[in-house]
Amino acid sequence: MSASAIFADGLLKDRHVLVTGGGTGIGLAIARECGLLGARVTIAARRESVLAEAVAALGAEGIDAAYKVLNIRDNDAVLAAWETIACERGLPDFLVNNAGGQFGAKADDITPNGFRAVMDLNVQGTWQMSHAFAMRHRDAGTPGRIVNIVFAHTDAMVFFAHAAAARAAVVNLTRTLALEWGDHGILVNAVGPGPVMTQGVDQYDEEMSGSRVIDRMPVGRWGRPEETAWLVAYLLSPAGDWITGSFFPIDGGAQLAGRRFEP
Repeated sequence: MSASAIFADGLLKDRHVLVTGGGTGIGLAIARECGLLGARVTIAARRESVLAEAVAALGAEGIDAAYKVLNIRDNDAVLAAWETIACERGLPDFLVNNAGGQFGAKADDITPNGFRAVMDLNVQGTWQMSHAFAMRHRDAGTPGRIVNIVFAHTDAMVFFAHAAAARAAVVNLTRTLALEWGDHGILVNAVGPGPVMTQGVDQYDEEMSGSRVIDRMPVGRWGRPEETAWLVAYLLSPAGDWITGSFFPIDGGAQLAGRRFEP
């Protein structure tokens, strides 16, 4: 098996991590990092062909990986998936809510259905996965951890009124669940990547993507998926034992770029 670039071997040994949206991009990088640290990994998403390819790639590195086809917006499917995964691979110790999505558009052009679709995927889906996870751990009397992947920037975002609202909602949800579920031994945190170079960037034109701010960032380059994965692994490791209700932007300072004075 390959080794993690920065963490000790076996850091997540005997742990089970479920990563939604784990077939590509940041989600796949998170699954890979956790697997390299000894965890068994289950990835979930809607497209089976993508999941199967990802599991094959993870398996080639010696990672114990499996997949579950899942639409997180369908609560019945979510509940059924948790039942299947728990029976076949054991109840996951950790949940990484990485599944999400949006499209760039001016607020004038976002339809009610378009707005609702983004909210359902990013907020409702995250809630449904988190609730099912927490209730299973509550009933079993076991601790657990949730990491929600959102945006680094949670303020106003031109072209992303729907997504900005949804991601900010998940940050608030993260903090509230940390308060309520701490008594169950469940830690809940959020990680907010900035401009990360993944396949998903291709769907946006330059004006809507992060490329327009790269040169003005304190760290003037695109982020790499593995950098977000390292932060998630830190939170899932023993180093994260006393961290909950926190939001961690990881963006090379992109959120500060608009405050920089031009020379």
